Amino acid sequence: MDETIKEIGERKLLKRISKYVPNNQADDDTAELNLNEKKLLINTDLFVEGIHFSEITTSSNDVGWRSVAANLSDLAASGSDHFLGVTVGLVTPPNTQWLWVDGVYQGISECLEKFGGVLLGGDCSQGSERILSITAIGSLGDLRLHRSSAKPGDYLAVSGPHGLSRLGLALLQKDLNLSTTELPETLQKKALLAHQRPKPALAALKALKNTKPKDLPFRAGGTDSSDGLLEAINNLCQSSQCVAVLDPERLPVAENWPSGKIWDNWCLNGGEDFELVVSLPKTWANAWIKSNPKCQIIGHIEEGEPLIIWKDTREEIKPNTCFKHFT
Repeated sequence: MDETIKEIGERKLLKRISKYVPNNQADDDTAELNLNEKKLLINTDLFVEGIHFSEITTSSNDVGWRSVAANLSDLAASGSDHFLGVTVGLVTPPNTQWLWVDGVYQGISECLEKFGGVLLGGDCSQGSERILSITAIGSLGDLRLHRSSAKPGDYLAVSGPHGLSRLGLALLQKDLNLSTTELPETLQKKALLAHQRPKPALAALKALKNTKPKDLPFRAGGTDSSDGLLEAINNLCQSSQCVAVLDPERLPVAENWPSGKIWDNWCLNGGEDFELVVSLPKTWANAWIKSNPKCQIIGHIEEGEPLIIWKDTREEIKPNTCFKHFT
């Protein structure tokens, strides 16, 4: 009996597809093209109504913004800080109102105006549900971040706090987990903005490049936390064949973040934070942290079979991502 995509799961599906892709291109979210002396990074993401967005939580304008920001975050997580543009594939049911479509493209344009690049073209078609397919193109500079470039002895660091987007979603959905929690208004505003208008970590990437010690090569492992912090770290471990050791006293949370099991879980597994998660030499990590107060060292890399463990207990931590493809 043939397996279904649900039974296979995303990770095994990607592994099976990778045999058709040359030069380990399936290892990261982006593909690299070498055109003479100019290298380009290309990334494609799909956004499906009911899975990635809904009218309850996301206006059409924010749908457009978030779809582009997610792609640009993938480019930044591979080392690109100069964006050339995007193409857009749009699928909508025939009864979709023009105002919704117009809002999507307004959001796309606003995000491009903020972070760079232009709308290069695309295609439209009718379908039974609303779907956006975004392909983004950026150029590559000196630093090429790979998930497979983490090394034992590296520090593990992030470009900003985690869990805000998940909190923003909970606020929009009026999650019952929040009924007994008093949250500062400033934290609520940050969370809503993080969910509806995420930003790729371009400033942090530029600071990462600028703070590299002169005696070190441009070598760092990297990805982004779009699918959750633990999932991002797990991807680094799997691709680099190493162990990540996390410090429980250094969870990257926002100011006034509540304590408790659910809040730790949202930090570690909430997803859609779009922060850089990097593995780099200690002197470089310390220089990066010093240049940007939002950046934080959260652990280190050791030799061993790929897994994530706590620093104090050495117990394994398994990702429990809130969103999973094909489930």
